[in-house]
Amino acid sequence: MPSFFVFEDSEKDNKMSKQWIDETLYDEWKQSFRVDKELAHKQSDYQDIRIIENEFYGRVLLLDGVTQITEKDEFVYQEMLTHVPLFTHGNAKRVLIIGAGDGGVLRRVLQHPEVEKATMVEIDGDVVSLSKEFLPKISDGCWDNPRAELIIGDGIRYVADAKDESFDVIIVDSTDPIGVGEVLFTDAFYRDCARILTSQGLIVNQCGVPFMQADELRETSLRRAKFFSYVSAYVAAVPTYVGGFMTLGIAGKGKDQTRQSVDVITERAQKSGILGKTKYWSPEVHAASFCLPPYIQTQLP
Repeated sequence: MPSFFVFEDSEKDNKMSKQWIDETLYDEWKQSFRVDKELAHKQSDYQDIRIIENEFYGRVLLLDGVTQITEKDEFVYQEMLTHVPLFTHGNAKRVLIIGAGDGGVLRRVLQHPEVEKATMVEIDGDVVSLSKEFLPKISDGCWDNPRAELIIGDGIRYVADAKDESFDVIIVDSTDPIGVGEVLFTDAFYRDCARILTSQGLIVNQCGVPFMQADELRETSLRRAKFFSYVSAYVAAVPTYVGGFMTLGIAGKGKDQTRQSVDVITERAQKSGILGKTKYWSPEVHAASFCLPPYIQTQLP
């Protein structure tokens, strides 16, 4: 069942009542969006998909009643999930994206000219088709890029079947480890990811808001530590991911690359043509995002 309710706003000065979506990701706390217009609502084979329009946040995608992305603040999450691992690596030519059906991560990956091929595997084709129709600003035409390959299929199976050392970077943009996203947080998945990454390859995935979901970061990091030579995390402040900093877990093979200097990241960003064209990510933010508050740092092995 979807994790939201719809209720009415009874303000006296409103001539017409308005609907709201009450997100219930947490039992103890909630946020709500006013539904100025419902654009799509479909139960796919995997989850409840809903796209609404809100006057402030623009178009909003919810899966099983949990906010995934909004037009207003998507740049924060998408830029940090993409640019940090790619500039940390420095020369990623083959990138695997698992999930990210709205197309925002694929769009940012393709902004890096050194990427020769970006393969995106999304299990729910309905998320992709509805995002193409109702969230075109987020993908911004990335689907037609000749360097992009879209596969509607099971990311777990794809990783299990992929050849050794076939990718430089893996970006996992999944829901929280419940429902359809749960299998993307297992030992078997991380073992296969390590196998298919090149010798200096790395993986990034969202690890929740640790103020509310500390177990997610801690357990994911412990699992990855079994298969990668280093495990770390960095943070981003995404307004609609309530509860404080969002953590993005990163792990890699070979030498730890997460402590790159601002000068090194700046040089790489200049070479790529991305420097000065982002709204949240910058070389300075990149470096600072790895400086974790103690309450987050203690969740890492």
